[in-house]
Amino acid sequence: MKVPAALLRHRVTIEPYRGDSAYGPIYDPPVVDVRALVAHTVKQIRASDGREVVSTAQVITLPGLDCPPGSRVTLPDGRVTTAISTADHTAPGLPVPACTEVMTE
Repeated sequence: MKVPAALLRHRVTIEPYRGDSAYGPIYDPPVVDVRALVAHTVKQIRASDGREVVSTAQVITLPGLDCPPGSRVTLPDGRVTTAISTADHTAPGLPVPACTEVMTE
């Protein structure tokens, strides 16, 4: 079961991070109009490299979103931020909706 589309009231744009080059970060073309639920909450989280960082927005989307840490995320208010961590939440066999959660700077 996926998170109900009716709950995903916001639209975000994702530019998936692919690595660094001699000229800076490399991103895939933007994926626009991604349905999401955005919560502007301040939370202290642990980044993939072990650092403790502050997240200022939590983005919930349908499962399977391609948004590795370092990706650029444009929030509904126009603010461009960076993905700190991405987590896929599933519970096979349970009546709990599957989703992808992205924590951003």
